[in-house]
Amino acid sequence: MRNFYRLMRSTRAATAVEYGLILALVFLAAVVAVSNVANSTGNMWGKVSNAADANM
Repeated sequence: MRNFYRLMRSTRAATAVEYGLILALVFLAAVVAVSNVANSTGNMWGKVSNAADANM
């Protein structure tokens, strides 16, 4: 418990928390970007499939 209190008073702990928050935001942005690309790609292949079925 003593180490926890020492960590909370440390300025290095605040910096670590800030880096953690920045990392979490970057990770969230990457997940959203990959999700949007996946949806766009799925829609594109759906259109290709529909066009191929219509021309068969």
